[in-house]
Order: sequence, then C-alpha cells, then structure tokens
Amino acid sequence: MTVQIRRASARFIDKVPGRATWHSFSFGSFYDPERVAFGPMVCHDEHLLGAGQGFAEHHHEGVDIVTYVVTGALSHRDSLGNEGVLQAGELGWLRASSGVEHSEVAAAPATRFVQVWLQQYDGTPAWQRVAIEPSNDAPNALRPPTLALPGGELRVLRLAAGEHAMLPTAPLLHLFVASGALLRHSLAEPLSAGDTLMVTAEETPAQTPGLEIAAATEAVVLVWTMTA
Repeated sequence: MTVQIRRASARFIDKVPGRATWHSFSFGSFYDPERVAFGPMVCHDEHLLGAGQGFAEHHHEGVDIVTYVVTGALSHRDSLGNEGVLQAGELGWLRASSGVEHSEVAAAPATRFVQVWLQQYDGTPAWQRVAIEPSNDAPNALRPPTLALPGGELRVLRLAAGEHAMLPTAPLLHLFVASGALLRHSLAEPLSAGDTLMVTAEETPAQTPGLEIAAATEAVVLVWTMTA
C-alpha cells in the first residue's frame, strides 16, 4: 500500500482577473508526468470566482464531471437544455459522453467549487443535481455513497468538530479536504483545506484498509473510491 499527501500549496495555480484555479493534476500548460491522473480521475480542480465570472460555453466529451460548491453559487447551462444554480453545499453531475457544451458562471461573490473529471465514454449525455442526504448513522459508521458512477463512488462527508467517520475500502482512495481540517491518523499527518490524501492498495486482495478520520474543526471532506 502506498500513501501520498499532496498539500494545497503543491498544486498548480492559474490566475486571471476574476478567477483563480488550483490544479491537482497536469492541465493545459501545467505538466508533470507524475501528476497526470489517479485511476480514472483525470482532473481535480478547485476554482474561486468573482460574481459573474467563470467559464463561457465550451465543449466536453468522454468524461463524467462532478461539481461540489463550497461557497457562493454556480450557474450551470448546457446544450441539452438544462440550466440551474448550484448553491453552497450542493452537488452537480454532468455526463459529457459523446459530447456536450456547457457554461459555468458564479451567481454570487467568492464562489468556490471543486470539480472532478472521471474518464467515461458510455451513456447518454445528461446533467442533474445530486441530493446529499444527511447521515443519521453512528458517528463512526461507514456512510453510503452520495454518488455512484462507473468510474468511482463519491462520499460527501460533513463532519462536526471532533466527529469521526470510517472510510470505505477500495483499490484507490482519494480524499480531499474541501473545508475545515482533519486530525492526524495512522496513515497521515493533519490535513487542512485544500490538502489531498491518496491511497493505493498494492496487496492481494487490492483493497485499502478501512481507515478512520476525525475532524479537527467543522469540515467537509470529499472521498472518492475507484478501481485502478
């Protein structure tokens, strides 16, 4: 098993007036042969937009695009006729598949969102808002997936200060602290907003161990489990 921590400050930073983007993987003019993908995950970006700023209509294909809004609000419009505004704490999913055009524009000041692309060529292009159900489980119970896609499963964990949560087992585990901070645990130092923990199982069976995390402060953690 290999464990890697990527600090927020180690990401590629792209800034233009009204917009800042932090790339976890190689993107555009930013290239590192050791940071191209993690399993089917080929893009993991964090964006900060000023009101009315964002990305004009552009084309995607061959990916599932998952967007979680941390603060503010994000307006989505696509060539399929879908449009809507994702508020802070909401999740959206776009299946680009054979091809779709869409735009993303901040509908509020200081809109911050995290976006992940997973390689996926099958299926019919579609967009939907994904409900994030509150968990009534025991504090350290394994939460059910928030979103299950062919490329992987996402769990959005909202933790109070001091709250614990179990992480699922999988060949690949990708944990991102969207806000707040986590305490030290057996595989990692404390993690802060923008930090990433990546765990790859190398033994047989290829499954990461069931890890437990604990919040140092109120936190939102995005946990992806994927096959290699």
